[in-house]
Amino acid sequence: MSGWREVELGRGLRVKHGWAFKGEYFRDAGEQIVLTPGNFHDGGGFKPKNGTEKFYDGTYPEQFLLKRGDVVTAMTEQAQGLLGSTATIPKDDTYLHNQRIGLIEITDPEVLDLRYVYHLMNAAVVRRQLYATATGAKVRHTAPERIQSVQVEVPDILTQRVIAELLDGIDDLIENNRRRVAVLEEMARTIYREWFVKFRYPGHEDVPLVDSALGPIPEGWEVRPLAAIAKVNQTSRKPRPDEVFRYLDIAALAEREVGELDAVEGADAPGRARRVIKPGDTVWATVRPNRRAHALVVAPGEDWIASTGLAVLSPTTVSSAFLFEATSTTTFSDWLIGRATGSAYPAVRAVDFEEATVAVPNASIDAAFAEKVAPMHELSWKLRAECSALAGLRDLLLPKLVTGQIDISSLNLDVLMEERVAS
Repeated sequence: MSGWREVELGRGLRVKHGWAFKGEYFRDAGEQIVLTPGNFHDGGGFKPKNGTEKFYDGTYPEQFLLKRGDVVTAMTEQAQGLLGSTATIPKDDTYLHNQRIGLIEITDPEVLDLRYVYHLMNAAVVRRQLYATATGAKVRHTAPERIQSVQVEVPDILTQRVIAELLDGIDDLIENNRRRVAVLEEMARTIYREWFVKFRYPGHEDVPLVDSALGPIPEGWEVRPLAAIAKVNQTSRKPRPDEVFRYLDIAALAEREVGELDAVEGADAPGRARRVIKPGDTVWATVRPNRRAHALVVAPGEDWIASTGLAVLSPTTVSSAFLFEATSTTTFSDWLIGRATGSAYPAVRAVDFEEATVAVPNASIDAAFAEKVAPMHELSWKLRAECSALAGLRDLLLPKLVTGQIDISSLNLDVLMEERVAS
């Protein structure tokens, strides 16, 4: 590659260890948050933990308070694909540099650009070397000196900045969509709490509360088992040997979110690939319910099949919006946690979902709630699909850009993004 040269990353950067923050000072609220590998997306990018952060109220050396724009890397593979992933600190004076995280600092700006390094670290050419030198049997670890010894070919510094700017543009669109999704999700949760926990729904002033098994509820509402308003695992089928389907398993499910689905040939289908999913279903992971891995499936493909490790909840007498939000509450997940059996892999059964009790509103309130909240769920689904398409484009371009396989002067990013999102 003309103009490219092979360098050791340590020629232009250093990686600094974080500090061992003491667990006795961890809190559930506060001002400073201890950064963990859970704050990284596996393909790169900062991941807020949305209520599960660990705050710190002890003393610590000042240099371990991170600044906006700092680039950090995960040196422990807390989840598959995280080793070497990078993230950019989003704001000043909030995040603390933990010992399992490496802070990347440029030592020679003529050799490496920091934003280029952020993307380079997420490329296979770097990740493969980190995995090859990592230690640990179950949980893989790397170290500053191993990162600094990685060998890569890099272009001149101006080309690095152009590549970084191009990839940053895609990441900015992804992050903007993620922020919009977070706002929509919080709005939906807030409306649910107002209407169905605090009972401040439209017209509530004229409806008295009456006693029930769950405490006072509005007159005309009923306390029902989930089985009265939804079917659990309603339909199953075995994939045909000649079909290709998208497999939704536990690994693809996070809290209120469906991740990337693998394409699987029917002849190679796992024995657990059985659950049929329809638009409006809610899926819940039955193993380790404390993870709260569940999501509303707004618009699944006709070729989707879910694992029997998931419970598929299909609404029958209520809206999909109500069923999802009702089963997304802490109260519901606490019920599942209390019913789980097994020590290493605590799990729940279909009957545990069916016997959960819910305060069910009358049909008019449910319809009004769905009219207000369902569009939020639909837009969240669309924005997440756009994020997935953009991430796919970034992941396609990244290895080719950082290895010189694409001439950036002839690349029309706007056209590529429009085509990717529309496909």
